[in-house]
Amino acid sequence: MKSIRLGHSINNTTRSLGELSMRRSAAPSQLLGNSTKKPRFMPPGKAITVYLKKKPDHSDPEIKINEVDEKQQNGSTSLNISSSTCGFSPTIAGKSDKGDRENWHLGTTVKSINRTETGSVCTVAAEMSRLQEEPSCLTKYFSAMWCKISKKKHKKWEGDAVLIVKGKSVVLKDMEGKDIGRGTGYKAQVLENLAEGQTLTIGGKEIEVLGVILEEDFQSGKCFQSGAEILMDTLNSPQSTLKPFCNPLKNACKINTQVNLLKGFQNCKPRHDPCAPNCLVMPRPTSNHQQMFNKMDLPIVDVVVDPHIVNHLRPHQKEGIIFLYECVMGMRVNGRFGAILADEMGLGKTLQCISLIWTLLRQGPYGCKPVVRQALVVTPGSLVKNWGKEFQKWLGNERIKVFLVDQDHKVEEFINCPLYLVLVISYEMLLRSLDQIQKTEFSLIICDEGHRLKNTSIKTTAALASLSCERRIILTGTPVQNDLQEFYALIEFVNPGILGPLSAYRKVYEEPIIRSREPSATPEEIELGERRAAELTRLTGLFILRRMQGSIDKFLPPKKESILFCRPTALQLELYRRLLSSQMVRSCLQGSLENSPHLVCIGALKKLCNHPSLLFKTMKEKEHNPNCDEQEKLNLYKGLLDIFSQEYTTTSFLETDSGKLQVLTQLLAAIHEHNPSERVVVVSNYTQMLNVLQEVCKRYGYSYTRLDGSTPVSQRQQIVDGFNSKFCPAFVFLLSSKAGGVGLNLVGASHLILYDIDWNPATDIQAMARVWRDGQRHTVHIYRLLTTGTIEEKIYQRQICKQGLSGAVVDFSKGSEHIRFSVEELRNLFILHEDSQCVTHDLLECKCMGKKDGQGLPEMLSVQEDCELGQSKGKLDSKKTLSMSQLMQWKHLSGEHENLPGPFLKRIKGNITFIFQNVTN
Repeated sequence: MKSIRLGHSINNTTRSLGELSMRRSAAPSQLLGNSTKKPRFMPPGKAITVYLKKKPDHSDPEIKINEVDEKQQNGSTSLNISSSTCGFSPTIAGKSDKGDRENWHLGTTVKSINRTETGSVCTVAAEMSRLQEEPSCLTKYFSAMWCKISKKKHKKWEGDAVLIVKGKSVVLKDMEGKDIGRGTGYKAQVLENLAEGQTLTIGGKEIEVLGVILEEDFQSGKCFQSGAEILMDTLNSPQSTLKPFCNPLKNACKINTQVNLLKGFQNCKPRHDPCAPNCLVMPRPTSNHQQMFNKMDLPIVDVVVDPHIVNHLRPHQKEGIIFLYECVMGMRVNGRFGAILADEMGLGKTLQCISLIWTLLRQGPYGCKPVVRQALVVTPGSLVKNWGKEFQKWLGNERIKVFLVDQDHKVEEFINCPLYLVLVISYEMLLRSLDQIQKTEFSLIICDEGHRLKNTSIKTTAALASLSCERRIILTGTPVQNDLQEFYALIEFVNPGILGPLSAYRKVYEEPIIRSREPSATPEEIELGERRAAELTRLTGLFILRRMQGSIDKFLPPKKESILFCRPTALQLELYRRLLSSQMVRSCLQGSLENSPHLVCIGALKKLCNHPSLLFKTMKEKEHNPNCDEQEKLNLYKGLLDIFSQEYTTTSFLETDSGKLQVLTQLLAAIHEHNPSERVVVVSNYTQMLNVLQEVCKRYGYSYTRLDGSTPVSQRQQIVDGFNSKFCPAFVFLLSSKAGGVGLNLVGASHLILYDIDWNPATDIQAMARVWRDGQRHTVHIYRLLTTGTIEEKIYQRQICKQGLSGAVVDFSKGSEHIRFSVEELRNLFILHEDSQCVTHDLLECKCMGKKDGQGLPEMLSVQEDCELGQSKGKLDSKKTLSMSQLMQWKHLSGEHENLPGPFLKRIKGNITFIFQNVTN
């Protein structure tokens, strides 16, 4: 085979591939045993498989063509070409403009593709855009290994790389996607004839081509997956593996012991009848699994979930238990035992895990031997007692002993008592007791609300990762809250190393996906981002299960959700105009300030929408605070205090000063008059607003209970249980979404009012899911309050756009901690629409005029207008259009509508400008 070296004459000496293999050292990937990167030994007479679109007539007497089979893919034909001289090298395939694979000529007649699979790295969207500048030439991709230029006969290869060839230019990237070499001005014939075994110099590096990377593999990212070798889909037939050699004399002395042990397992039977009606039987291990984990050839026994639990399981929960079982047993990913159960709120993640723990503590597929000896459940402090109650509810105190760690019960008690099989501990107590927990051997770890582990550098993640247990499960309703790096942290915890190093993950997946979502993304960047997102979903889909609320809708009572657009008061409008005309807001729109002043402005507007008293209190605190930023006081709050009346104080407030508070008080009055036994949950993101709402309850004589960040963890479950009791006297439950909105069941209430809105839609969805879930027996009414024409409408529009984009990986959304706005986006945020009944409805371009009182799509659906927040005005993302069209299917009711549905909405008619309403079930 010829070796081509740039800047030197072509070496005419013919050397066999066997000689080349003997003289060079292996690349790191070859030393690790990655067979896909090894240059295969190919004798001079060995056949090379190529693919033809047509059968050409070959006149060269030195080339003999034997047809072996036909490939249906792309209509190509597979042939074997035997060469008696080895005087040519097969060339590679590019991609035609039509998307088909076009083959390059060998000489003038032979077209071939060398389909060598590789595991290397991929380029980012910016590189793709640069390479598109030469449309007349196809881009080709090669796997290669590189080293520094040396005259030594025996090369010392330093690493693997990806070679990108475009026209007369080349780019060399390492395994993490970084450029390590560039070159241009090569002869077209040299690059055109690159093939396996040939060499090239790029800058100060010498590379040797190992094979061709197919373009679809490059676009999807398969070519650089370091963990791809370990993936094994259980739905496909497993590849046979040879048993390792075993010394027959090594265990001769243990024969009698093993025989006796085997005799003890021969008569073992399933713990429960696998043929009983409505039984739940776990999948049997495959032959591959048996060869890896059943070295003693123990009998295969069916693992059957306890019928006492199965009788209470929903269909989706049975599927979830099977999924978790396959993951922790290593049946879905070869050599990996982690899983992420990412079901939405209210789907019974706790019950599914309890079923799994109980099953594995008592059963196993090999000789009835239990898989788990002890299990560790780590959860937020407010949910420790809830886990204990769930274990007791489903299994009782007699079947299983569960130890709950709190201030009075230490980990040492669990270690010293062998009767306890499950340890439930909070994340905070885990850090305090890490030394004792590390000494205990746990066979299964479950992390509830596992999105806390979204950062690999925090102490909690490091502490849990230090435990030797391989079987790890994360439970979370929001697996991706802010960015894809947090998603990587969760994956890295449950299945370490499966996505490679973080630097490679960022180059290969995160950057192309994020770039494809930007308004300025090119069609090539969008396509690349979509392919990378699809490939990331495929990779992680083997051990991530995500089900939506719709899975249990048919088991729940009806839910009526209303989005109420509240008319702002005169005081709110005047203060809003003055804030928008302030020096700080103008500077934000000009982009002349740093240190995120726009967040200060946004915060001030959100407080004003809730109630002007919150803004008044903030200004008074800054006025008496010597450490306060003087520029902020002068530039943002200048002249605002003059608008308030002289009698206004930080402790007093009027309900008539806030449009939303007027709606809230009228709603509470209507609900209480309609049925005094009804209960209402009122949710807010701010403790200051909860203080105002608490004062409202006192004024009207409503009994209430409250749970926020200041509530002791030890009392939270007791408060929730008391409210859910039918004997509870409280009419209102004041809840902070930040402190208690996660993991709490408040089915004692049938009304929920979401007073303010959060940038992250997951926060609001979690809060609203507290009442509409398993255990609820009454029709649920949910009200979301938004101030018409203000920044709250813009946040809501951004929410539905995020929800439309969700699903690319799992639930990709951007949280408030990482919000960044362009100047154009800020202009849209800092606009007050005083002449509109509902800006969101205007953007839908719906022609109903606020009289669409039936659900379903109107005849003329037009949602070509975007959500106004910095998106392009061209073609919308299909998923975003779906979210907007879903909103089109809701009822659209103007505040002036004569017959508003239900007794509650009629009561608040005077303070409402518009209503979106939807009824589920």
